[in-house]
Amino acid sequence: MKEKILVVDDEKPIAEIIKYNLEEEGYEVLVAFDGAEALRLAFEEKPALIVLDIMLPRIDGFNVCKQIRQKLDIPIIMLTAREGEIDKVMGLEFGADDYVTKPFSGRELMARIKALLRRVKMQENPSRKLVCGALVLDPDRMEVRKAENRIELTYREFTLLEFLLRNVGFVFTREKLLEKVWGFDYTGDLRTVDVTIRRLREKIEDDAGNPRYLCTKRGAGYYLRETS
Repeated sequence: MKEKILVVDDEKPIAEIIKYNLEEEGYEVLVAFDGAEALRLAFEEKPALIVLDIMLPRIDGFNVCKQIRQKLDIPIIMLTAREGEIDKVMGLEFGADDYVTKPFSGRELMARIKALLRRVKMQENPSRKLVCGALVLDPDRMEVRKAENRIELTYREFTLLEFLLRNVGFVFTREKLLEKVWGFDYTGDLRTVDVTIRRLREKIEDDAGNPRYLCTKRGAGYYLRETS
């Protein structure tokens, strides 16, 4: 069965080009030209991945991303036409897993899509639960619990936490985390790591300002502290 991808962009020529390239790669493609239609298709069709523009009529991409995140764990790549960092940071804040800045090459977008889908499949392979203190991560179910309470994470937050749980105590630079979690073909900036770390802390820590689990080694990087 073909993997289904939802493309959301109000610029029809861009949406059609992305659709054509994805179909050439063997994907089934759904297209929406506004935020309301994007939400309808996302909830009804439950695609494997969503390519989501920010500037949309009716409901903007940020709010589409936020509403999808409240109900589904679908990987989301956001498209931004603006220069600067603000769109990228806001996209991550609302739960996007990745972003691509317009104008972009078809090859770049395809590489991001394939890398994200590849990591989703890797998470589906059976393996035992990972435990650190009250944190329990189940790769089979893509589920994280803390003291029996389920924690809702985006796909990127989940993969980052899983990587750190598999390497408890080891310190990783932001560059190394980009390589290991986001992938060799990822071209985003280091701010991406900082934003994702902060959002993850807000979800797994009792006090994000004084983290017990996800710690910073000043001048070196981030690590997950071994906790009983």
